[in-house]
Amino acid sequence: MVDKLNAFVDEKLRLEPKGNGELTGYSFAVKDVFSIKGYTNTAGNPDWHKTHIPSSKNAIVIDQLLVEGAVMTGTTHTDEIMYSLNGENHFYGTPVNPKAPDLIPGGSSSGSASAAAGDLVDFALGTDTGGSVRIPSAYCGLYGIRPTHGLVDIEGVIPLAESFDTVGWMSNDPELLMKVGDVLLEGKAADVKEEFKRVYFAEDAWELLEEEVHQVLRGYIPLVENTISKSESINISDEGLDKWAETFRIIQGLEIWQAHGEWIEKESPEFGPGIAERFAWTSTLREEEHEDRFLLREQITERLEALLDDHGLLIIPTASGPAPHRNLTTAELEDRRTRTMQLSCIAGLAGLPQVTIPIATIKGQPLGLSIIAGKNQDKRLLSLAASLKTGLSLSQPY
Repeated sequence: MVDKLNAFVDEKLRLEPKGNGELTGYSFAVKDVFSIKGYTNTAGNPDWHKTHIPSSKNAIVIDQLLVEGAVMTGTTHTDEIMYSLNGENHFYGTPVNPKAPDLIPGGSSSGSASAAAGDLVDFALGTDTGGSVRIPSAYCGLYGIRPTHGLVDIEGVIPLAESFDTVGWMSNDPELLMKVGDVLLEGKAADVKEEFKRVYFAEDAWELLEEEVHQVLRGYIPLVENTISKSESINISDEGLDKWAETFRIIQGLEIWQAHGEWIEKESPEFGPGIAERFAWTSTLREEEHEDRFLLREQITERLEALLDDHGLLIIPTASGPAPHRNLTTAELEDRRTRTMQLSCIAGLAGLPQVTIPIATIKGQPLGLSIIAGKNQDKRLLSLAASLKTGLSLSQPY
């Protein structure tokens, strides 16, 4: 395999299958934050690599996939310590977005998205804390999932913010996405035979889009409506999604410093633009000053769980628009990140599963539509995404 996309940290690192099963014949890559026996992760930062030792064993999810017949072929680039949604790494460069080479791939699972979208592997693993599988999947025209928080084993994965961290995966093929889910979610998710009965359109989320993007995405809504018996437009946030995003940002920041503050103070690592400022900000946060944020998260969780329960779906845009162009200023990227976080924080705050679907393009640039379900409805959500494939194949090229 020749890595012409700068997707890989080490494209030659290979783990052979440990058995035959659901994934025999498929290849996958992993974001460079998953432990691999005898291998030292970079986590997107040279100083992390220098100050850590090789892992003593594989992350559990890697072994689960190997046992089912998949072959692991390479570790992929990530934003530094997973703390970005852009995919432009100051030290290792930017993976190519195969569906739109002039645009960024999105992060922090940038290399995984690039490798999957460019067909270098059949599927790829990433992590999703604030959108790091969903956003690069949307930008690169992939199907991707952030599962219910805690449902997929995250042992052996470098943390970012514990109460938000999840293992996610992405592929060009929604049926393969479902097969991977069958392996990683075995015995943990609801029966796929149950049907969803209600779909809600979060109007306050749709208002974050530019008009042209809004019109294109809404044109595909009938594809979803035709599969569900009842639909309704609602506002999900009384407080405003900007306050939800700020709540997510603060709680995440507190947990990030808890996870990495000691290492940062001890090693004084060098970070790239934007990342350095973000970590510096997390060091100033004090939990006792933000108790109201934790209370609001509890209220949001209760509200969304009551709304969706076992049979409801929430439809939102995955990102606030197509991927930004490469090499924009930090300020321009931060503006996009702020708007996009108002969308990605919804599932994150409540710990809900979310699938993003490459449902449209605008001027050749991929757009993603997201479906959020109630807790533990992951396999049903993946089944729904796969069932929409026929309708989508009639209208766009993915």
